[in-house]
Amino acid sequence: MALNRKIEELREKKKQILLGGGEKAIEKQKAMVKRTARERISALVDKDSFMEFDLFIEHDARDFDMDKKSLAGDGVIVGSGTINGSPVAVYAQDFTVAGGSLGMMHSRKITKIMDYALKMRMPLIGINDSGGARIQEGVNSLAGYGEIFFRNTISSGVIPQISVILGPCAGGAVYSPALTDFVFVVDNISKMFITGPEVIKTVLGEEISMEDLGGARVHSELTGNAHFFASDEEECFAQIKKLLTFIPRNNRNGAIAVEAREPDGKFDPEKIVPDDPTLPYDVRDVIRAVVDKSDFFEIMEMYARNMVIGFARLGGVTAGFVANQPQEMAGVLDVDSSDKAARFIRFCDAFNIPIVTFMDLPGYLPGVDQEHAGVIRHGAKVLYSYCEATVPKITVILRKAYGGGYIAMGSRHLRADFVFAWPSAEIAVMGPEGAANIIFRKEIMSSDDPEETRGKKVEEYRKKFANPYVAASRGYIDAVIEPGETRACLLHAIKATAGKTVKMIDKKHGNPPF
Repeated sequence: MALNRKIEELREKKKQILLGGGEKAIEKQKAMVKRTARERISALVDKDSFMEFDLFIEHDARDFDMDKKSLAGDGVIVGSGTINGSPVAVYAQDFTVAGGSLGMMHSRKITKIMDYALKMRMPLIGINDSGGARIQEGVNSLAGYGEIFFRNTISSGVIPQISVILGPCAGGAVYSPALTDFVFVVDNISKMFITGPEVIKTVLGEEISMEDLGGARVHSELTGNAHFFASDEEECFAQIKKLLTFIPRNNRNGAIAVEAREPDGKFDPEKIVPDDPTLPYDVRDVIRAVVDKSDFFEIMEMYARNMVIGFARLGGVTAGFVANQPQEMAGVLDVDSSDKAARFIRFCDAFNIPIVTFMDLPGYLPGVDQEHAGVIRHGAKVLYSYCEATVPKITVILRKAYGGGYIAMGSRHLRADFVFAWPSAEIAVMGPEGAANIIFRKEIMSSDDPEETRGKKVEEYRKKFANPYVAASRGYIDAVIEPGETRACLLHAIKATAGKTVKMIDKKHGNPPF
């Protein structure tokens, strides 16, 4: 009988804690079109797979009458479960409990699950929905953030870290998502900013809405802080589940291979790229033409659209794709696209994912604005990341490959393992028009018909240099291939490089141009 009473007592305690901040707080959460923290976890992990830890944790603050308040679970839920049958560690801040504010015990629950994820080498997913630091706990709250940031950093490159912004994420709290690998946001729900609208109004006298300051679209389109944008929470969780099918659970394991599937026949690479090198096309269609099931999972789709990154499979094996997008700004490299590509390349390298590059660009974006924005430093990040990467690197030159852009986009000179080129490839220091104007300037200017002479010289330069055969004759390209041969060549390269090993120079670490 005593045991039965203890069991009833346990059930009653759990019942109270599972209510979070109470029914009124839950109703308020629902009114904002937001699920509760436990509903979110249930929607994310496999059914009945989640085991919660530290359910009975309580804060230990005593100032400002905090000793009289009992905060269920101290405003955060932590535990482990499975997604697609594979283990994950999860924490979810509970906005119904003190606005999900972070105090010392709240942070200790998070750091405990972070330590657990690192030790067990499993992905970590953090669901952020918090008003920020718990003011009543003072410096203890700040210490808690510091402990989280430290673990984000030491876990980087060891386990995938995923941040999901499903409410406010303000002040110092924003730096934990910024340190993780992938950030997911939801329209009209996600809010990320260092300084809130009220402070901006007080200090600067400017009025701005929370959405315009740091809403989901702002971080997806302008800042590049978010990698995935969703219209609602359900779509967001579907995106997370799909991402986890492509990436490995840690840096010791490769991504799980699946059965190879042929691409959708409606994508014909030969028909996608126009004969006229000045006409745009969607490079994503070229990717879909060669990958399994034509299934390409794009990342940061709304940011720096002149660069395309994402995951797909080749013969059942996950590969990371980096591609210039001629449909946007002719596919040039600029400050934002360089950052976008470089960080993705480093993720793939850290987690043993082969990198496939589709090159078609006229070079780096010229102009005073780009120079002043630091295009030299940002552009160098792409060079550094390709040079540093030891995973299989395979490059296909589709069309334009001019100047520094040719070198930067995974060229042989940065140690690509395979370099293929289509017959339409133009590899040169610059485009034929610009080159002819410089090389044959005097001849053009002294001609009776400068425009006719210029046209002839442009064509002369194009035939002599703007083709793949000069580079192929030097061994910089392994094969000039027909567009229809691209998938077969990539499949061969993926298999041939499966056992690749590279011994790097012994050093503590390099110093990339951050």
